[in-house]
Amino acid sequence: MSERIEADTSPYVEVESALRDEFAGVHSASTVTRCVEAAHYGALEVTGYAHPGLVERIARKHLHVLALVASERG
Repeated sequence: MSERIEADTSPYVEVESALRDEFAGVHSASTVTRCVEAAHYGALEVTGYAHPGLVERIARKHLHVLALVASERG
């Protein structure tokens, strides 16, 4: 099963790159990576497939929420 998951992650390289650019100066690259991975696995759990567009939307929401929480703390 891990082979399938590894094969499924390649379409998300572009998603991760786009979100890193979008959130540069707000979140570290590792935070973006974790959000993309969480969105990927969450979409798989809910729908059985993680379309890159869906993963991007979910990860972007996570990143916006994290930024909001960080701004409220600061």
